[in-house]
Parts: sequence; structure tokens; C-alpha cells
Amino acid sequence: MLLFHSKENQQFGVTGECELLAFLLNLPIHLSRKQAKDLLRFGMVSVPRYIWVKHDTRLEPGDIVTIAKRKPAAVSSSELHGLKIIHLDDAIVVVDKPAGLLSMGSEREKERTAHRLLNEHLKAMNGRRGQQAFIVHRLDRETSGLMMFARSEAVQKALQENWKAVTKRYQAVVDGEPPESSGTLADRLAETASLMVRRVQTGGELAITHYRILRRRGTRSLLELTIETGRKHQIRVQLAGAGCPVLGDRKYGAPNDSARRLALHSCELIFAHPISGEPIRFRSVLPAGLRSLAERG
Repeated sequence: MLLFHSKENQQFGVTGECELLAFLLNLPIHLSRKQAKDLLRFGMVSVPRYIWVKHDTRLEPGDIVTIAKRKPAAVSSSELHGLKIIHLDDAIVVVDKPAGLLSMGSEREKERTAHRLLNEHLKAMNGRRGQQAFIVHRLDRETSGLMMFARSEAVQKALQENWKAVTKRYQAVVDGEPPESSGTLADRLAETASLMVRRVQTGGELAITHYRILRRRGTRSLLELTIETGRKHQIRVQLAGAGCPVLGDRKYGAPNDSARRLALHSCELIFAHPISGEPIRFRSVLPAGLRSLAERG
């Protein structure tokens, strides 16, 4: 069944279990086998709950298959300053942000931000002007990993209103280790006039972070962290308060490390797709420099 048709794409709903190539060959647009394979080879077919698809990708009832009208423009690392597009559809964009790149503009940086670079790329790819990506959440400049943007204000609002339902996981290399192999950190955090975030006894905002130790090497630990709340510098402040600051954190207590960056990485996002409602999961592996840092101890 044809769900949507525009100059850019066509979308089809899946009503029964099947493989992607078979589904494409049975569409009413009458694709030949070669045409269907070319669409897959050039990355012109997408399914929201998969990061990438191939001929034998399994489809289930409720999946939405999008066929782009044009081959996506090639993305160069220099054009996007290391920002990688992991997933792109009509509703959302998921990117892998490098450490050192701001999420969005500030008074000091208005040009080279993840938001600006992504917008410029999408405008060039689609050949039209105007806003293409809307901020849903942020990562600190020093933090790498997964970020999600919305493709419309309506989707942005829907995602932000249901942000607590999104599973957000990080990995961090820390100096020392928490008191237990797994547990929960719950603190009240407040920002000072000097823009530092501190734990406070009263007032502030509640911050909740669940952690587990993945690996210990010497005086270092690799942690997996799942945040329930999204307070400014939450993970960094809470881990420092627990006696195991994030390596490379010059602001909150562990500045001396050989990675030359903050050892914090946004590694996983799990949520319901805002259009199809299907569960969708994205993962980003720990960068090589941080893996090496965790293994050396």
C-alpha cells in the first residue's frame, strides 16, 4: 500500500513478514530485479528501525519502507568535520558527533556546530532552502556519540515531550571505580554563577544515573551509564562526586589522561519511531582512543 508520495520519496507499508528484496519486487511501481538491487546498492531504501538494510533484511507488519527518488549525495568527512549521519528518514536524523564539536550554536561559535553542519548538508542534498533539522537534545562539546534531530517542529515537539521514554546510554572511562559493581547515583544538582554544576543538599534539580562496571584495568574502569534525567553535566558531576571522575574532565576533576579528550561517549539510543511507532535502536562503538585508554589501565 502506498502511504506517501512526493518529489523526494515514496513510502510503502508492510502488511506481512517478508524479506526486503521480495517486498520491493512486489510493489505496484513494478521494479525489475536489477532496479531493486540498484536501489539497495546506492542506499536509496530505508526502514526506520534499521541503521542500514540489505536484500535479506526481514520486514514485519507495520514497517514502513521508504524509497528515495534520488541517490543521496556523498558525505565527505571534511564537509561534515567528522560528523557522521547514521540514519536519515523523513522524521528524524541520527548522527554520531565527534568530540570537540558543539551540538548547537553559541555566542562564540555560530558556524561549525553539529546542527549547522547537518542543516547545510541536508539543504544541499535536498536542493531546497529552509530548516531541515531541529534540535531534540544536546551533547557537551567534549562528549562524542549519538545525537538525534527531528525533521519537523511537530516531530521535535513529540520527541521532546516523550524524552523520558527514550533510553539514553553512555560509556565512560573513569579514574577509580564506583563503590559497587552496579547501582544508581541520585543527587540534586545546581548551577553556580560561574557556570559550574555542583551537588547540593537542598534545592537544585534531581539527577538520576544508573551505572554498571564493564571492565577494570589497574586504576581505571569502563562504565556503562543509563540516565533517567538530562541535567547539565549530570554524568560528569555525579561520577566525580562518587570518587571516580571521567578521565580528561578538566572541569570536574580528572584532567591528566593520554586520550586528550573527555572520555565520555553517547553509545546507545532506543525509542519508538515518532511516525511508525516501531521500536528503533542505534548503537555507536566506543572510539578507538577511548578503548585503548580503558584497556591500558
